[in-house]
Amino acid sequence: MGVAGCGKSAVGAALAGRIGANYLDGDDLHPPENIDKMSRGEPLTDEDRWPWLTLVGRTLAQPGGTLIIGCSALKRRYRDHIAREARGPVTFVHLSGSRDLIAARMSARAGHFMPTSLIDSQFAALEPPAQDENAMIVDIDDTLESVVDRIAAKLEETPS
Repeated sequence: MGVAGCGKSAVGAALAGRIGANYLDGDDLHPPENIDKMSRGEPLTDEDRWPWLTLVGRTLAQPGGTLIIGCSALKRRYRDHIAREARGPVTFVHLSGSRDLIAARMSARAGHFMPTSLIDSQFAALEPPAQDENAMIVDIDDTLESVVDRIAAKLEETPS
């Protein structure tokens, strides 16, 4: 989880390969209207997000082994909703980075629908996970391999 450009797709796919999980990009679960809206530089509203968050949680609830879904889950109520819909334990990994780092990464990527103009709305909406949530916060200002190593190590330490 985290703001656009934090590396959810790259980290999620690499982590899935590392721990033998399946990876799904949460963007693939967005309805076309949400993608169109974000492509125009318009931030999503909570009303836009609820059906998507429901689908994320219900996808996590499906049988078939460990699944990692890259999803912004910026607010606690979004994470709570996903966990309720998943009907089981969900561990959130917050990929945390500075606004400058995220802006640089977003500017360097090509072919993504999310414009850099939405960075500020992403950070404004972000509620980092609280201590009482089933979550870990990982600093992304490092190599992909190092970030994945730290997450995998923390997951191994976490009781199932």
